[in-house]
Amino acid sequence: MALNLAPKISVPNINSMERPQTKFEPSFSRRRRIIARTTTATLLAVLTFNCISTPLPVRAESDEDQGVAGAIKSLFDPNEKTKSGKVLPKAYVKSAREVVKTLRESLKEDPRDVAKFRRTADSAKESIRDYLSNWRGQEKVAGEESYMELEKAIRALASFYSKAGPSAPLPEEIKNEILNDLSTAEEFL
Repeated sequence: MALNLAPKISVPNINSMERPQTKFEPSFSRRRRIIARTTTATLLAVLTFNCISTPLPVRAESDEDQGVAGAIKSLFDPNEKTKSGKVLPKAYVKSAREVVKTLRESLKEDPRDVAKFRRTADSAKESIRDYLSNWRGQEKVAGEESYMELEKAIRALASFYSKAGPSAPLPEEIKNEILNDLSTAEEFL
């Protein structure tokens, strides 16, 4: 008589194997917390000691340098002092500088390299749209020299393309006039 042992032998598979619960589980998490606390305390002590023992650099005070308080204030201050000494909204200065940069890059690009020219022209077009949608007619900046010069450059560009068509090559005379307007605007930013 042969015994059939096959049904009684079972091979465990990965899904049926679970980690057994032990009575030591709470102590493992407690040990982890203790290790984390001591590591944090040690790290904090080392950093504190290193910061105290390292001499700080000495700098002369100036009107521009107001230390940490000045740096924090400048982060939250919505205005920025320009090169010409005027205080303008930071968002305006950033937007205007972006227009100057992208438009200058576009004008200096070789129109024969169509793909690269299109890429820089599209970037300039986007920055001009953003600038005009946010700052056209705003009383805060409407009287500023940079605003007037940028408006002048944008109008010259728009005037040419409205007369000659969107794919017409820009003549050197108009290109130089626009670049001069951009340089003047940049001086006031």
